Amino acid sequence: MKIQLFILLFLSSFIGYPQSSNNKLDKNAHWIKIMWTDNLSGDFSFKENWSYREEGVYVNIFGQLSCDGICPPEIDRMKNGEGKIFEDSLTVFYKVLDTTPQFHSIKSDVSTYEYFNSDFINFKKQPNNSILGWTVCNVSTHSSLNIKLVNDSLTAWIDFNSIAHLGEHIFLLKEGCFKLDKTLFSKRIIKTEFYFLFKNTIEPKNKMYWKGLIYSEIQD
Repeated sequence: MKIQLFILLFLSSFIGYPQSSNNKLDKNAHWIKIMWTDNLSGDFSFKENWSYREEGVYVNIFGQLSCDGICPPEIDRMKNGEGKIFEDSLTVFYKVLDTTPQFHSIKSDVSTYEYFNSDFINFKKQPNNSILGWTVCNVSTHSSLNIKLVNDSLTAWIDFNSIAHLGEHIFLLKEGCFKLDKTLFSKRIIKTEFYFLFKNTIEPKNKMYWKGLIYSEIQD
């Protein structure tokens, strides 16, 4: 139980949140111009797919939403030996376990360290009127794409927090393009096709990139 709690606390330090603040970006951050378009085409059907917000959520043989894998430790005692949730524990169980479905907001082709997959990217308006976006990490993915938009320009970086032996790194943008749907942006939606090439400071000869499609709402 103590080991499971330690793992949960460790994972909570990087899952679902931007892993660096703006003051970690050095003076050499590279900015590129946003390519505005009135009607961005492409296959954005991925936004119709969804997953549960918390990893490990599934429907058990009793038709209940439950959790398997790295789950909140306190829910174990709310289930019997067969995994059925006790009727008198259902309300508390679902207060502890987040079973909210969430639509996918990014589809990517990525070459970086300790990356498996990320289906979610959040965008949040900042006090200085800039917009900050970051992909959500998970148990298998420890590299997060971060995007900062200011007026007609943006910069991006990969925030890498290794669980192996490579430590923490920020890989700054080298070059890229970012096509943004102007009509949807006015409705607080980021719809974009992008390609970013980053400076690989661990293995400079190896190409590091992040490219794909995004469809995500901007939050206050």
